[in-house]
Amino acid sequence: MSTVAAEDKALLVASKAFTVESVSQSWAYLLSTIAILAGLTAAAVLLPWWPARLLTAVVAGLTIVRLFCLYHDFQHGALLRGSKLARGIFWLYGELALTPPTVWRETHNYHHAHTAKLIGSHIGSYPMVTPRMYAALSPVKKWLYRAARHPLNVASALVTVFAVGMCARAFLRAPKAHWDGAVSLLMVTGLGAASIFTGHTEAWLFGYVVPMAVATAAGAYLFYAQHNYPGVKVAPRETWRFVTAATESSSYMKMSPLMNWFTANIGYHHVHHLNAAIPFYRLPEAMAALPALQNPGVTGLSPRDIVACFQLKLWDPEKNAMVGYEAVDALGDGGLKPSQAA
Repeated sequence: MSTVAAEDKALLVASKAFTVESVSQSWAYLLSTIAILAGLTAAAVLLPWWPARLLTAVVAGLTIVRLFCLYHDFQHGALLRGSKLARGIFWLYGELALTPPTVWRETHNYHHAHTAKLIGSHIGSYPMVTPRMYAALSPVKKWLYRAARHPLNVASALVTVFAVGMCARAFLRAPKAHWDGAVSLLMVTGLGAASIFTGHTEAWLFGYVVPMAVATAAGAYLFYAQHNYPGVKVAPRETWRFVTAATESSSYMKMSPLMNWFTANIGYHHVHHLNAAIPFYRLPEAMAALPALQNPGVTGLSPRDIVACFQLKLWDPEKNAMVGYEAVDALGDGGLKPSQAA
């Protein structure tokens, strides 16, 4: 075994110590999050003053992000492992949040196994190609690539990423495997139609649409920035390594204590990618204990950080860095520059 492989194995073994969960703590976090979300949703629906309803709906949306991260942990087996009650709760959440469990598990598990791999990392993630590869795409495929990575796609993720991508497209691709995608759409559209037809349009708007729009946009951006940030590394299949993809291709997102609560520590993303079985409340502990996890690529939620992440569009293997679309113009000859290796 090579020295590198031995070091990778040692780090993975060391991380297993942090996969032990406190079941009572996990239940406390789940039930308290549900209770807070229920209270915020009730306030968004019932408050008489619309600015207060809007503000409460936005906070409810951020709380949905936290609940999603707990759902995400459960799907990884990091939280409430083997609990049938938790499975039922999270199944209902997944359907109402347009994140059907079968689709999420399939795409997200693939993402973990292939993140930051130049060819094949697009499933469950944002597409990534080199300037040369981009130049060779058809006009339609170029438009689709740009659309997938555009900030408007992230902002409208409720429709584009979740309703269409996670539910409709997945069901149409494999109806038997992803029947819950159709169930999710039927549940949500049914609840919306019932609310509108019974004269509760504002309740539906502030109680579901606004919170979910906030939650899905925030979630889509977090997912983008966790793997598209200055300093991220991408590797071809031949040299790709799982541990390196976790420690050098998944960011540590610095946040305030409040935002760490809303995101259930998902900012410790490099730790999560190293071992997805670590419960969210033990991620900071693992980072503090393992020296190999203490020098990750860093980003944040400041406007400057957000702009910097969105400017990254293509992987340039010559610069060993993510670059913008201007790199395509530098190729010349329609992207057929021989020295620009894929």
